[in-house]
Amino acid sequence: QVQLVESGGGLVQAGGSLRLSCAASGRTFSSYFMGWFRQAPGKEREFVAAITRSGRGKNYADSVKGRFTIARDNAKNTVYLQMNSLKPEDTAVYYCAAGPGVWTTQEGGYHYWGQGTQVTVSS
Repeated sequence: QVQLVESGGGLVQAGGSLRLSCAASGRTFSSYFMGWFRQAPGKEREFVAAITRSGRGKNYADSVKGRFTIARDNAKNTVYLQMNSLKPEDTAVYYCAAGPGVWTTQEGGYHYWGQGTQVTVSS
C-alpha cells in the first residue's frame, strides 16, 4: 500500500507557473506508475498526465500538452507536475494517483489517491 500527499497548489495569475509535488510513503514507489488527475467545480475528474515506473514513458491530456510536464524521482519517492502557461480553465483540485498494474490513463487503473491540492488561476 502507498500513501500520497500532494503539495504546491495555490493561486496564480494566468500565464504563470506552479509545480505540484506528490510524496509517497513506503519503499515500493518505483513499482507503481503514477498519474495526475484534476477535478474542476461541477465537472468530472479528468486525466492530466501519467508516467511509467521508470519515468521514460509519459502521456498527457491534449489540453495540457506543451504546457505541463510530469516527472518522478524514485530516490525521493516523489512525482512532480510542472505547470506553465496556466489558464483559468486549469483551475481545479489536482490529485496524484498510483497504479500497480498495467500502465494506463484510466482512473480505474489507479488504486491509491492523494487528498488533492487546489490550483486556482485568475484571469
